[in-house]
Amino acid sequence: MDAVGAALTAILVIFLTWFLGVAYVTISCYWLTPRRIKKVMERQGVRGPSPQFLLGNIPDMASLVSKSTSCGMDSIRHDIVDRLLPHYVLWSKQFGKRFIFWNGTEPRMCLTETELIKELLSKYSTLSGKSWLQQQGSKHFIGKGLLMANGSDWYHQRHMVAPVFMGDRLKSYAGYMVECTNEIIQSLENAVSAEQTEVEIGEYMTRLTANIISRTEFGSSYAKGKQIFHLLTVLQGLCAQASRHLCLPGSRFFPSKYNREIKSLKMEVERQLMEIIQGRKDCVEIGRSSSYGNDLLGMLLNEMQKKSGSGVFSLNLQLIMDECKTFFFAGHETTALLLTWTVMLLASNPSWQEKVREEVTRVCSGKPPGVEHLSKLTMLNMVINESMRLYPPASILPRMTFEDIKLGDLHIPKGLSIWIPMLAIHHSEELWGKDVNEFNPDRFASKSFSPGRFMPFASGPRNCVGQSFAMMEAKIILAMLISRFSFTISENYRHAPVIVLTVKPKYGVQVRLKPLTNP
Repeated sequence: MDAVGAALTAILVIFLTWFLGVAYVTISCYWLTPRRIKKVMERQGVRGPSPQFLLGNIPDMASLVSKSTSCGMDSIRHDIVDRLLPHYVLWSKQFGKRFIFWNGTEPRMCLTETELIKELLSKYSTLSGKSWLQQQGSKHFIGKGLLMANGSDWYHQRHMVAPVFMGDRLKSYAGYMVECTNEIIQSLENAVSAEQTEVEIGEYMTRLTANIISRTEFGSSYAKGKQIFHLLTVLQGLCAQASRHLCLPGSRFFPSKYNREIKSLKMEVERQLMEIIQGRKDCVEIGRSSSYGNDLLGMLLNEMQKKSGSGVFSLNLQLIMDECKTFFFAGHETTALLLTWTVMLLASNPSWQEKVREEVTRVCSGKPPGVEHLSKLTMLNMVINESMRLYPPASILPRMTFEDIKLGDLHIPKGLSIWIPMLAIHHSEELWGKDVNEFNPDRFASKSFSPGRFMPFASGPRNCVGQSFAMMEAKIILAMLISRFSFTISENYRHAPVIVLTVKPKYGVQVRLKPLTNP
């Protein structure tokens, strides 16, 4: 009996030690550390709205955004910061350029000072990254791919995928882009021939960019990957609601309808991705192919084979799937939105549409745009930049500090999440002048910007690895569209930008197309 009692006592001690350890980590994570950070920032004069217990300021933000986006705007206006970031507008008026607000139990400091932003993104790129809460909010959607990786994992992933979007490999994608755009142009011509009076251009741009990124990632057509793309789009919508489900400790483990649905979708996406991956592996193993391919998936599989057993960097099938999901989102969703907003702006500004058309005609001489033409399309480049300024695909740039750092005159404690509202910076009258909310591509005729005021692809070492790919794609598609059609905004278009991870048109973008007689 003594032996049994001693064993039970030992088990009880182990359990209590474990329980106390978990309790301390939980209390530290959700209470002690955030309060310590709050006090450090308050001593430096950085304050903000009072948070609710566990929920922080999430209910305030949700209520403000719900009211501001409940209906469309009364005209096509570009002063959208009040609509999309009403909490930023309110709190910046109350507390100044720097303020602390709470996303659940995570304290976030709003930062809009461009010099400090530049310093953070360049000097402290290795000491900052994505917070645990941000990773949890998107883990079912894009997992631990490049967008959410930190530290050495980010470094290795970045160097592994960067060659996909550089040099001759980047140039080789131009043919895919022209081919896929021709298919969409044919679909649009068929719609016009069938007397379809208007089209929702966003649907066509989504199909087009999905096709292009599918071929770049998998070497397959959009038709083969469309179910994966559909499921990822649904997952994106669910993950946009993640902040509502991450307030309570352990809430991600609750058997709620939300958790069951999101996990089911993730499993189906990965099942279908695994079929494609396994097909590649089988072809190599049975000798049907000597390599895994030259697309993104092939490069990742080749890298996994090289690193296997070396211990240098663990690249497994889960990470490969996460990278595929990440680049579907980053290379498809954001570019489709860039194209959609740019078409809307050109459709509602016919003089600029004609200027770009004349430039495309002069530079390309009636031929499909090639890599050699793109640097000469300066006016088109100005229009694309102005579109990204007014409607940046990513409205927020978040970073968390992993060590104490000195940022300008501020001491930033370890664990503080820094929230850079790119949408507000791009619409700042102080930075851009009184015409800040007007469509004026001429502002990009000069490249002399103050640092940090225009960053649609972020900046510093953690900038968007695919930005050259995205710009090449946008220029080719827009040049081809504008040389084949003139477009005007439909009277049925309702201007209603909303944020669902990215800045989207709530009701789509309806335009009327007129084929040009001499394409």
